[in-house]
Amino acid sequence: MRVLLIAGGWSDEREVSLSGARGIENALFALGHEVILFDPTDRLTELPDAARNVDFAFLNLHGAPGEDGLVQALLDRVGCPYQGAAPAGSFLALHKAAAKALFVDAGLRTPAWEFLTAPPPEGWEPSIGYPLYVKPNLGGSSVGMGRADDRAQLDAVLALAFRHGHEVLVEEALAGEEVTVAVLGGEALPPILIRPKRGEFFDYASKYEQGGAEEICPAPISRELTEETAVMAKAAHEVLGLQGYSRSDFMVKDGVPYLLEVNTLPGMTPTSLLPQSAAAAGLDFPALVARLIELGLRDHGHSDSHNP
Repeated sequence: MRVLLIAGGWSDEREVSLSGARGIENALFALGHEVILFDPTDRLTELPDAARNVDFAFLNLHGAPGEDGLVQALLDRVGCPYQGAAPAGSFLALHKAAAKALFVDAGLRTPAWEFLTAPPPEGWEPSIGYPLYVKPNLGGSSVGMGRADDRAQLDAVLALAFRHGHEVLVEEALAGEEVTVAVLGGEALPPILIRPKRGEFFDYASKYEQGGAEEICPAPISRELTEETAVMAKAAHEVLGLQGYSRSDFMVKDGVPYLLEVNTLPGMTPTSLLPQSAAAAGLDFPALVARLIELGLRDHGHSDSHNP
């Protein structure tokens, strides 16, 4: 097949996107596909024409565009299949406050939060107690995220988050361990337990620097917790109306999992979580890429007869 590998973009996560694209490109070559690299940063208006001349688009974008559904909407208009969520599900998952509202509506546990659309007035106090995490509402990879343990720290982390976006989520900081669970083709993959080594939470450095966190897969957690997080991850995937794959992040406090957020274009760098979880389920990196293409073709009503 001719595959349009879309990566880069203009979000704060551009370099992460490009890093992952190199591994995906190698996997696509190993699978026998022809690969055309496409960075929408300066070429967004060329995307419809480029998409008409390929068999499939493989997205490795983070933030906007990509996780906001814009690129998916353009691809839909020209009939080019791609892996993962459609435009609506992409945007709902990226918009943390909207996603959490849907989680609560579906009975899924999530930490308490407040949604801010502008910097609050001086002296503002959140309705939820400290400690708090403050993060850009539409961001990812923990870019612009900070923690406030008291009012003295709050202004600084709010200012950091608002530098990275016009909307901010203030969220209850639960003490516990972080677990992430991927869904692939409707089935939950083995969970991963994350223990950051470089700070108090799974920040950008912990995620993307070698040795930034201890990531144990399968997670050494009870069978009951494994089953509960799998059920919640699949439910979140369905509540948001996603296709193909996703990755749900949880904080486990006193043995009880709380859903933090859902990623519709999980990272695909060598240190990323989805490839680790897929490997534990018996899928090496090229096999994972092949499976994502298979699911994308299926979800868009195409057969996989073009596969080499």
